Amino acid sequence: MKAGVFFAGLAAIAVTLLSVEAVPANAQDKKPYTIYLSNNFVGNDWRQQMLRSADIAVKKPPLAGRVDLKVEVVETTVQAQINSLNNIIRNKPDAIVIDAGSGEALNPTIEKACNAGIVVVAFDQIVSAPCAYTMESDWGRAPRVEAEWLVKKLGGKGKILVDRGLAGAPISAQLQGGFEEVIKKYPGIEVVGYFNGDYALGPEQAGVASLLAAHPQVDAIFVQGYGAGAIKALQDAGRPIVPVTGSPFNLTTTTCAQTQGAQCILAPNPAYLSAEALRLAVDILDGKKPAEKKILLRNAFLTTDPVPSELYPDATMQKIEVGKNAFPDMAPGLFLPVSPDWVEITPAEAAGSK
Repeated sequence: MKAGVFFAGLAAIAVTLLSVEAVPANAQDKKPYTIYLSNNFVGNDWRQQMLRSADIAVKKPPLAGRVDLKVEVVETTVQAQINSLNNIIRNKPDAIVIDAGSGEALNPTIEKACNAGIVVVAFDQIVSAPCAYTMESDWGRAPRVEAEWLVKKLGGKGKILVDRGLAGAPISAQLQGGFEEVIKKYPGIEVVGYFNGDYALGPEQAGVASLLAAHPQVDAIFVQGYGAGAIKALQDAGRPIVPVTGSPFNLTTTTCAQTQGAQCILAPNPAYLSAEALRLAVDILDGKKPAEKKILLRNAFLTTDPVPSELYPDATMQKIEVGKNAFPDMAPGLFLPVSPDWVEITPAEAAGSK
């Protein structure tokens, strides 16, 4: 998150680096590329921030004057997004960046776009069409780092609760599977209960509260969503605050920073992925193509305490601190960090308050 220049260092690092092919000398003199952003719903804070991030990024250098951005938001149905994409293709834009409603069902339409010479970049919820470039957070790595963190916090022994996320969501299954793959290596760690947090505060808090009532000993909680709901359930039950995982919503970073005894690790999936996808599309149109079509972003984890880097050689850790990545006076749904390192998106801009 940006507060001054602090979050310049929190930018996602692409596992697949861009090739060193030079950008054409006259790239800045060309008319703006017409790029559509196709989004299948805006039903949560992350999606709304994602759309704001795209709009802000194209108005600031280096994308200022390079992109004529058009946003298409459709109903939360796959067919609605397919219909919208077909209309976009008829308009013959230079590129389409997509937060997809399905990893498979959009593929024929995406292939049609590629065949029409349109650059397609799928981000966040990606697609499997071979012609599309894809950009997503490294969901295979995140739960494994969180699991190792919890194991170290517990000294290899304890009873834990596990969040299954949202029923039917592929990412939820991937996160749970990655976490449990690590946990099963430690016989002293016992999963005593499961709940579906649904990536929402209410279900998360209710799920944890129900399990706390049934289990007198809980030593840690693996949460796919906020994490703040789990902490609130512990407080309401008069139970000790135990280590939790979660996502860096502002409510969560603030709760972790201000709750005595809180121990948190938060794995970001930055809402500025939309801006990263737009920049990638411009690079491709300029002739600066990535070495591979699948790009994984390794984002810095946020934690309540400094973590020696040698414990997690594959991960970058940043301490949660009020005023740097926790803002008590800002919207609880603000997702952190808010800005990549190549453009400054302020917390107020990302929150839509300025």
